[in-house]
Amino acid sequence: MSARFGVVVFPGSNCDHDAYHAAKHVFEQEARFIWHEDDELGDVDVVIVPGGFSYGDYLRSGAVARFSPIMQEVGRFANEGGLVFGICNGFQILCEAGLLPGTLLRNESLRFICTDTTLRVETAETPFTNAMSEGQVVTIPLSHGEGRYYADDETLARLEDNDQVLFRYCTPGGDVTDDANPNGSAHGIAGLVNETGNVCGLMPHPERCVEPLLGGDDGRLVFESLLHHVSGVAA
Repeated sequence: MSARFGVVVFPGSNCDHDAYHAAKHVFEQEARFIWHEDDELGDVDVVIVPGGFSYGDYLRSGAVARFSPIMQEVGRFANEGGLVFGICNGFQILCEAGLLPGTLLRNESLRFICTDTTLRVETAETPFTNAMSEGQVVTIPLSHGEGRYYADDETLARLEDNDQVLFRYCTPGGDVTDDANPNGSAHGIAGLVNETGNVCGLMPHPERCVEPLLGGDDGRLVFESLLHHVSGVAA
């Protein structure tokens, strides 16, 4: 299995090297950084829009990065069916760019949260989850101040009807409850895809848990899913 990863770097990105390390060193794939001022992506199979604080999160998270020159190319790539994976701040940027529905608001507690969280896999029929099974519970770290997913009722209904919700915050036993929801996200949504299934946003950080040395490796399943999809190999 092989894939070519491009990791976008904005001023203020701080998880770009984590994503690069996961792709390049853990999974031994071709990977390179793509600067925010570049006007082309190059020959890549997967674009990762990483976590961090792009442009200092001034105005609101992702709102400035959305206008970076490279985002026009990310949009073109996505519209042509390319795989785009936004993690944390990357999720926020993709929403601001209109590549994903909804938005990310301040955590309900109004506090920054940094902890491990358990997620329930809602569908395994996507490029980002095919190495998992529906109902599986995975443990992924999160780290954000604006991670509360919000969309209007019509959009939420459409997400549910189209099976676009990939992950929900849950208890270790897999129950989706208010207490298990760390930030107040609507419907407990932690990650979702666009209607065509090739653009994903996920608030927790799978790139931070791809090796047992880091305290867990459930994040490997996301990268394995991408590799399966790009290589055409059944999970």
